[in-house]
Amino acid sequence: MAINRTPVLKRCRQLGIDPVVLGYSSKKESIRQPKRRRKESEYGMQLREKQKAKFIYGILEKQFRGYFKQAKRQQGITGENLMRILESRLDNVVFRLGFARTRKEARQTVTHGHILVNGRRVDIPSFRVRPGDLVSVAPKAKEMLVIKSALVSNERMQVPAWLEVDIEKLQGSVLSLPNRDQIDLDINEQLIVELYSK
Repeated sequence: MAINRTPVLKRCRQLGIDPVVLGYSSKKESIRQPKRRRKESEYGMQLREKQKAKFIYGILEKQFRGYFKQAKRQQGITGENLMRILESRLDNVVFRLGFARTRKEARQTVTHGHILVNGRRVDIPSFRVRPGDLVSVAPKAKEMLVIKSALVSNERMQVPAWLEVDIEKLQGSVLSLPNRDQIDLDINEQLIVELYSK
């Protein structure tokens, strides 16, 4: 499997992303915008948005292209469909519920089989949740230090309106798939659609 070994904060600087989006603490020197000597081309802006989305969700090109094709086939606005597909990934839902400090940690938690969906163990980070699904931490994993420390560090993190969490039982339910205004990421998905439509 291909792994991007670029330091996270360095990549955040390159793409102009606030590290908080990925679950890392924000440092003033890491948020500064990249210096540009010349005006960025239209293609450059489109490519940057795609790279930003791929980096935030931890997805490689082949899988991302597949998601775009799915989004295009669905009814509605392609860009919004794409964002909805990305948000409904299990690793993202685990992060959004506060069961992991970062998206990378959420991915690893899922891969190691510590997450149940409707009572069944799911170890595929790209598994797509549906409205009505119950996502919970496996009984054996509830006492793990990683899960406990994530809950402590995410106490002040707000769970999106399309999810509902029960911290006592370490479980959350998917109320609905998110609308675009419920996804708090600074991504212009229309530029991604334009890039793939060429």
